[in-house]
Amino acid sequence: MTGPSARPKLTLRLAAPRGFCAGVDRAIQIVERAIAKHGAPVYVRHEIVHNKTVVERLERMGAVFVEELDDCPPDRPVVFSAHGVPKAVPAEAQRRNMIYLDATCPLVSKVHVEAARQFKEGRHILLIGHAGHPEVIGTMGQLPEGAISLIETNADAETFQPPADTPIAYATQTTLSVDDTAEIVAILRRRFPEIGVPRKEDICYATSNRQDAVKAIAEGCDVLLVIGAPNSSNSKRLVEVALRAGAKAAHLVQTPSEIDWTWFDGAAVAGLTAGASAPEDLVEGVIAAVGARFEVELREVTVTREDVVFKLPRALAAA
Repeated sequence: MTGPSARPKLTLRLAAPRGFCAGVDRAIQIVERAIAKHGAPVYVRHEIVHNKTVVERLERMGAVFVEELDDCPPDRPVVFSAHGVPKAVPAEAQRRNMIYLDATCPLVSKVHVEAARQFKEGRHILLIGHAGHPEVIGTMGQLPEGAISLIETNADAETFQPPADTPIAYATQTTLSVDDTAEIVAILRRRFPEIGVPRKEDICYATSNRQDAVKAIAEGCDVLLVIGAPNSSNSKRLVEVALRAGAKAAHLVQTPSEIDWTWFDGAAVAGLTAGASAPEDLVEGVIAAVGARFEVELREVTVTREDVVFKLPRALAAA
């Protein structure tokens, strides 16, 4: 007969900060309040944040997720996702007299403003980021075609040739690996000592904090779980950071049901964190699932505390 005493012991290190950041929290509130104010349905261009659980909950409330404005009826509100959109999107919404709400994270908007400033000063912009990510598409869409070149790798940084007689500046996607980005920036600054730099670091505080927290728990972990979506840039970076920081194995899961329990075979120490678009109830679900199989000693490791809050659009503040 087996019982609780027969369960193997496991130390579970819980990273903090983890989960929702201020930009994600603001974007979700914008959709919720838009539904409260205007009634269902409210359309959302692209996933509001990259998390299936969040998207499905908002769908149950009355959100309809679409890829383009053409998929939205002209008489219903549309929300632009936290990742930002090309300038042409709100311009087209205005042309159609649509009600639209911009849930772009203010830290992404800061990158847009900085890139526009550098371009206005006559510089060609190098954007460090991942091709096809909505944030990169949105940032590149802030300026005329050809004004921004995408740099994805160290090799890109080594081989890039700027337009003749044109000064350059760089900007970065907000959800990158801090260490990988530092390598690329070092190459660019070595090759182009006069390159224009952001007034303030582009990688957002939440991305940096979650990576620091993973570094604090990873060494000695037999397995480390990151709760997040496969299309979430910041979540995928957490897996990479965990492996570099000493975790023997690291896996991305969207929900507790995706855990392969063979990952825990022989494990004495495990780690757990969540990407910036993953809600805390998923963390609690994973802890419960682990606790059903192991005698768990839970240790939360906190590297910093976050108190950032972003204001809602004025049109929704009182909704």
